[in-house]
Amino acid sequence: MSLDHSSGARRGFRPALGATLVTLAGMAVTIGLGTWQVERLNWKTDLIARIDRQMAEPPVPLPARIDDPAAWEFRPVTLTGHFLNDKELLVIARPHPGQAGYEVVTPFQRADAAGDGGIVLVNRGFVPMDRRDPASRAAGRVEGDTTLRGIVRLPQTPGLFMPGNGTPAPGSVWMRVEPPAMAAALALPAVAPVVVEALPGQTAGLRDAPAGIEPRVELPNNHLQYALTWYGLAATLAAIYVLSQRKRADTGTDGRPDDRIPTA
Repeated sequence: MSLDHSSGARRGFRPALGATLVTLAGMAVTIGLGTWQVERLNWKTDLIARIDRQMAEPPVPLPARIDDPAAWEFRPVTLTGHFLNDKELLVIARPHPGQAGYEVVTPFQRADAAGDGGIVLVNRGFVPMDRRDPASRAAGRVEGDTTLRGIVRLPQTPGLFMPGNGTPAPGSVWMRVEPPAMAAALALPAVAPVVVEALPGQTAGLRDAPAGIEPRVELPNNHLQYALTWYGLAATLAAIYVLSQRKRADTGTDGRPDDRIPTA
């Protein structure tokens, strides 16, 4: 008796054309997305490093005219003038440890600038909810001419998780700082197109005064995680393809085991 080794032996790796094309397309997409995330990672890392360098620079006077607001974001500046305390506004505060409250935004009339840059909105920092009424923190007002230090920020734009202000009623709380709309609500002339966040440590001795805002960079950088996810999906696709096509080769093109018996 002899065995027909050619018919009983395991078939070679014979991938199906359709599966091959689908797998190649899927891997091209996932590898491309992974590479794009690597590029985004490099861009975001450079951006954060640039912002850190800008925030570490010594403060300079904010120009009276700002033609390119984005070029000034995160830069330390000084302002000289006085607060228009009777025109302060409240904005929903960012997360604050253990407390809910507001951020106090007060127009600042500059003595060192005029025109559109003569008034700048200054975010003085957090106050708790029970200090919403300005009369409850009158001792924290900064009266008269002063020079303050702060970090320039661009106004936030509305989005999916950042609703717009609509048309706030007098005395209502704003969702975000919006210089043109706030100037109109306060009947002020044109204001600077940026916001200055006052740095901490400038209201020592003033009870109940907003404490300023710690400079921080709120730029998530999860691109490495995303890149590894896409590359991992590409590797998974390749593994599934190889395993499925090997099984196809082992079982025959019709999907059933080759159970032919040896012949004499």
